[in-house]
Amino acid sequence: MARKDLAASRALSRPQAILQGVVLTIGAIAFLFPFYYMLVGSLQATPDTSIAGAFPNPANLTLQNYGAINSRINLWSGLANSGIFTGGVLLCTVVFGVLAGYALSVLQWKGRGTTFALALLVQTIPFQLLMIPLYVLIARNYGLADNYLGMILPFAINSAAVLIFRQYFLQLPRELFDAARIDGAGEFTVLWRVALPLVRPALVTVVLLTFIGPWNEFLWPFLITKEASMQPLAVSLANYISTVAASTSNPFGAILAGAVVLAAPVVVLFIVFQRYFTSTDIGSSVKG
Repeated sequence: MARKDLAASRALSRPQAILQGVVLTIGAIAFLFPFYYMLVGSLQATPDTSIAGAFPNPANLTLQNYGAINSRINLWSGLANSGIFTGGVLLCTVVFGVLAGYALSVLQWKGRGTTFALALLVQTIPFQLLMIPLYVLIARNYGLADNYLGMILPFAINSAAVLIFRQYFLQLPRELFDAARIDGAGEFTVLWRVALPLVRPALVTVVLLTFIGPWNEFLWPFLITKEASMQPLAVSLANYISTVAASTSNPFGAILAGAVVLAAPVVVLFIVFQRYFTSTDIGSSVKG
């Protein structure tokens, strides 16, 4: 009964609901318009950089800008390299993030607070400051130049992912872990069968946030390898946009087409997984 009263008190009146819908619609249009303009611009045979270019003549639409990209760089090879690079980073980030987050939130051990403080401190250090020492370490000391592992290692542990998992694990009732341990479950069993199923939103969040970084990263892979056959799509497109696009018949469309090719997988991934951005009722698993 109390929940129904609370829901009724939060219900919006008709004018408020209309105003809310108008404001949200305007915000959505303002947010989506740059992406729409990028897509439309990439399809124009003759560029129109004015506002009117957002509503082009259908006869001016073509796929030749994408054909120009594919004729200069191998899109499928770049996508495969990006998949290997990004997939390796995602796997390492999730595995190490879950283990470290669980250890920092659930397990009791000496130095846990200091380790958590160091994880927070890492957040303040830009990756660019570490790039030269990492390059010397990985390319010269480890001999991992022109190697996928050399691309993946610097991004294998993400302190932001560790913090996200830690905060989610802290929300889980302690009674769940105690009950599992009483039943004889070890820590890995508790983590796999009790904790992980309850933090699915954290997994999705970490995957999406982590995917964007390595997928769009072009400087570090470019340092590690100069072989075109191993370079991710972001590196190939960056080289294309900076050196080749200006010499094409439609530089404006070529640049936007490259941006669309790079952004499309991120948009698709978000659309597929956005429904999992929901709160988990973790307290419902505890009686009383």
